[in-house]
Amino acid sequence: MHRAAQSRRRSLPVGGLIGAQLLVAVALAVLSALLSGGAAALSALSGATICVAGNAYFLWRASRIRGGRQPRRMVNNFYRAAAGKFGLTVALFVAAFVLVPPSNPALFFGAYVATQFAHWLAPWLLRKRSTP
Repeated sequence: MHRAAQSRRRSLPVGGLIGAQLLVAVALAVLSALLSGGAAALSALSGATICVAGNAYFLWRASRIRGGRQPRRMVNNFYRAAAGKFGLTVALFVAAFVLVPPSNPALFFGAYVATQFAHWLAPWLLRKRSTP
């Protein structure tokens, strides 16, 4: 199999994790809109989007180096990815509170936490699929 095809094949389950988080984000926004209105939906969507953006950055940055030939470089890349995720998350929280103050902080932080919990799905999303 060609290397580019192998790389795409390996990266698809990780995309499934981000997809699951996006699904949680949209579901929370719709549920908030139905129960509390549009402003609450915007609060929930803002909190969930901050979580998804930070995790997407981490996965993008951490997956840039693969293979076992450069373990020290991989570990350094993971540290950089974690630091970048933290910085991006803090910056997005600040931007959200300055530019669009959430009308419902409980929904804002609740959606962030609920979207972060989508990582619990990772064992099922990232497991290897058996081929018949």
